[in-house]
Amino acid sequence: MKGLLARIGDRLARSRRDGSAFARGGHLRAGRGTSARSLAYASSPLLASKTPPWRSRFVVVLVALGFLVLLGRAAYVQVVASDFYLAQGERRFVHTYDVPASRGRIVDRNGLILATSVASVTVFVNLKQYSATAAQRRELLRLLDMAPREFERRLDTPGAVELVLKRQLDDRVWRQIRELGIKGLRAEPGFTRSYPEGEAAAHVVGFTDVSERGQEGVELAFEKDLEGRDGQRGIVRDGVGRVVDDYVEAVDPMHGREIQLSIDTKVQFFAYQRVRDAVLAHKAKAGSAVVLDVTTGEVLALANYPSFHPGQRRKLSAEQLGEAVRNRALTDVFEPGSVMKPFVAALALETGRVKPTTVIQTASFSVGGKPIHDTHTHASMTVAEIIQRSSNIGAAKLAMQMQPSELWELYTSVGFGQRPHIEFPGAVSGKLRPYKSWKPVDQSRLAFGYGLSASLLQMARAYTVFARDGEVIPITMLRQSHPVAGVRVISPEVAREVRKMLESVTETGGTATRAEVVGYSVGGKTGTAHAQQGGDYVGNRHRAWFVGMAPMSRPRVIVAVMIDQPTVGGHYGGDVAAPVFSSVVQQTLRLMNVPPDLDVRRQITALAQAPTEAVEGRR
Repeated sequence: MKGLLARIGDRLARSRRDGSAFARGGHLRAGRGTSARSLAYASSPLLASKTPPWRSRFVVVLVALGFLVLLGRAAYVQVVASDFYLAQGERRFVHTYDVPASRGRIVDRNGLILATSVASVTVFVNLKQYSATAAQRRELLRLLDMAPREFERRLDTPGAVELVLKRQLDDRVWRQIRELGIKGLRAEPGFTRSYPEGEAAAHVVGFTDVSERGQEGVELAFEKDLEGRDGQRGIVRDGVGRVVDDYVEAVDPMHGREIQLSIDTKVQFFAYQRVRDAVLAHKAKAGSAVVLDVTTGEVLALANYPSFHPGQRRKLSAEQLGEAVRNRALTDVFEPGSVMKPFVAALALETGRVKPTTVIQTASFSVGGKPIHDTHTHASMTVAEIIQRSSNIGAAKLAMQMQPSELWELYTSVGFGQRPHIEFPGAVSGKLRPYKSWKPVDQSRLAFGYGLSASLLQMARAYTVFARDGEVIPITMLRQSHPVAGVRVISPEVAREVRKMLESVTETGGTATRAEVVGYSVGGKTGTAHAQQGGDYVGNRHRAWFVGMAPMSRPRVIVAVMIDQPTVGGHYGGDVAAPVFSSVVQQTLRLMNVPPDLDVRRQITALAQAPTEAVEGRR
């Protein structure tokens, strides 16, 4: 290399000398001819000066180093960092988009849709590119159903370049927006959750947020099953943004799994209507109904009022939404009142302390110096009459014959004080204190439903002990195709004896004659409990209960109804809740094709000929 540089330097020196000589010769030749132009080469400082050899060598070294740097850079780009630069190139020409997965459907036992996802778009606005005339802006706000103030607030988001303008917009509306020709708007495909049954099934199905994640009900309980996995799709664009080709490495979305519930849409809708009508007619605070299939343990209906439309929650205030969203049949617990009396009678029969015909003195009774009262006092009643006429004194006397542990074990064995094992969020356990903390007065009050609390769903399940000949069965919100096994609590003979007592409650002389159903034998128990407020009982506020079953020859369904704080048209369970039970049972048994077990003509004739008499007890 040094030799080469030396030879190059010698040649440059000789060139300078030759150039000087050429310049002198040219000057002489120019002087000889009058037409030749005079060139003073020797007068040029650049050609006349001598350049040091090191300077030319330095220039050559710089050029060589430049070539070496370029060669190294090329090697780095082509070999070492090739993956990075390929990716950078693809980012400018290959665009990858998420392909949203559809959330799984929720259907009822017959395959009718309760919740599904429909195609929609999310509209974005690029603040740097956005441009619209006043007319375009007005039409855009109309299509987006957005107030001008909200639109301006979003556009004024500090530091934002692109932001969401509207989520879950109908694809048809987006096509209309696109036709406006507004710059800076774009849309991404997605899905919107739709709930065909609206308010009637809202508390069962629940709802999702704007990202389609379950927030309540079945949507929340089965989130992992319902949610899908998004796919990806890539496209190649040229320098002006035109699509050249689809990207070959596409990933298909995995859609969510379908969930089939035990709910019967027709039963659900009818139960919701009857509860709603009762709440409005009696100007009550709220109401609930639960319908169970005695054979399979399936929940056929779970209705609450007030309710809400899962897809239109924005129209409700925060306070209204809080009241409407509550699934009262599962989350609210109350003292159930007299619907607890059949359990006390069953335990007394099971332990052999009494028989249905055993007479109990019911003129008066006090426990711990605190008297117990009946709405209508009788000197004595049989055990069967205590249930039929709903005597607090009679039930308390039966309970005081037992050890506290016996009563506590019976209550816990049918599910009180325990959270129901059901595929649903928010189900509560209620309250049942340990028997060791009971005082005598506590034990007596527990006999007629005070001193403990339970949800309507718990109460409906507890009554399966009478409908299933002494067995308590598990309940489910999912579709079942086979009978479910139960856990025995009392003997079949005792369960059938109590069923006879429950049937007498709906007959003449009982507290729930308005629970009768044409063509079917029914039975159940009324309950009228004082409502608490701030830990104290409010004299003019009550909760009306009725829990029953049908047909009594072989029970197929259990229906539990609770109307919270009725203020018009009575407040007793037999007046307020029993008529709802009657309507729901009538419709449910017909939909299930359960044949009538009563002669309809004889039943109508008997009702017409029955003397009008006052109902003595309506608890």
